[in-house]
Amino acid sequence: MKLGDRLKQAGGQDPVEDEEDTEKPRADPYAVIKKKVSSALMQRIAERKNDADMSDDQLLDMARDSLADIMNAEDTALSADEKARLVDEISADVIGYGPITPFLEDDDITEIMANNTDGVWVERRGLLEDTGIAFADDQALRRVIDRIVSAIGRRIDESSPMVDARLPDGSRVNAVIPPLAVDGPALTIRKFSKLVLKADDYVRTGAATPVLVDFLSTCVEGKLNVLVSGGTGTGKTTLLNVLSNFIPPGERIVTIEDAVELKLNQRHVVRLESRPRNIEGSGEVTIRDLVRNALRMRPDRIIVGECRGGEALDMLQAMNTGHEGSLGTLHANTPRDALSRMETMVLMAGLELPIRAIREQIASAIDLIVHISRLRDGSRRITQVVEIVGMENDTITANNLFDFDFGAGVDDNGRFRGLPEPTGIRPSFSERLSDQGFILPAELFSESNVVNDAIAVNRGRR
Repeated sequence: MKLGDRLKQAGGQDPVEDEEDTEKPRADPYAVIKKKVSSALMQRIAERKNDADMSDDQLLDMARDSLADIMNAEDTALSADEKARLVDEISADVIGYGPITPFLEDDDITEIMANNTDGVWVERRGLLEDTGIAFADDQALRRVIDRIVSAIGRRIDESSPMVDARLPDGSRVNAVIPPLAVDGPALTIRKFSKLVLKADDYVRTGAATPVLVDFLSTCVEGKLNVLVSGGTGTGKTTLLNVLSNFIPPGERIVTIEDAVELKLNQRHVVRLESRPRNIEGSGEVTIRDLVRNALRMRPDRIIVGECRGGEALDMLQAMNTGHEGSLGTLHANTPRDALSRMETMVLMAGLELPIRAIREQIASAIDLIVHISRLRDGSRRITQVVEIVGMENDTITANNLFDFDFGAGVDDNGRFRGLPEPTGIRPSFSERLSDQGFILPAELFSESNVVNDAIAVNRGRR
């Protein structure tokens, strides 16, 4: 006897029949109308959407007029408020960036991640959160991606399914579409901060201390070569921007970046930006090309937004040939890892240099590594400041000048109480700085400064 027959004899019901009787969830009427109206609008304005002679305001006006005509023709059963909401949402899809538009305008959000129709996540104050909002379908997300990349003369399609771009405000954009993105398009936006952080902001939030800020400003003014290291999203570029503002105003600065993000207060600044290949596969200008060209521009300082490959060798050579006071960043989990990565990137230049020669270049070129980390509480703090001393046998030697005090624990809100504290080691480049008139007093590295810094930082938080 079958299971269904036995259940019927026992007074039960056939499970198959139960499945057939189960009602399927009904689609949201508003979503159905929105999709229908949006599709009709796209067909109507398709030809004008990419018209270079039409401004965004003109396109928006045309879209709103067309929307009104479409909704009247469809005789949609929507209230006045729902119609207004529908017009705003569809207009954002056509002209703006769809459902992520409000997140782009929220200054507390630093990163936006859209995973096809699965949802949109944001990073707020260093922590991820699910917004509960999603794109209606893959085509809606793809339209936003196309709008972003076409605005800067880039393209994304099956032959080129990955793209790095940026928004007009400088925010970094990465997009991946099928066939590389198996489940549908994915969009990641690292927002460009409208507020330019200063050293005082680092002290106020506990990312640095007054003593550490004074030390770093002296090192930059004294033309030491400084490298900022840290993981992805730790705030390396923001810290680099803070350090660059310590450069005296009378010096010529050349900045080199993949996407322009640095905001310098000095007047004598030349900003260079790399360029990817065009549709024909030519016209690429790499960071390495720009570093080489910068050496011919009579710079007092060279600032490299991020080292990722063979340009590391050119940057080291620049530091070793009269361009002291240069700054740069690279991805690394620790300052020691930063040195190892630098070796690897130099090898990527294609020259068969012995490891010892590379390490000698690094040891003589880089004076200081400032490491920044994103902690478990979402805050970004300077956790180590390391001096590169020189070579001992085949090993680069270094001294920890400042270390973050993880032993201080966390407060009631789960925020780390610790601060970057001096280790008591006086840097070997002190004499070099004093020769140029920059004195590092012995008290700068005394333990008494830890207490004074803690008081100053806590006052700033209030």
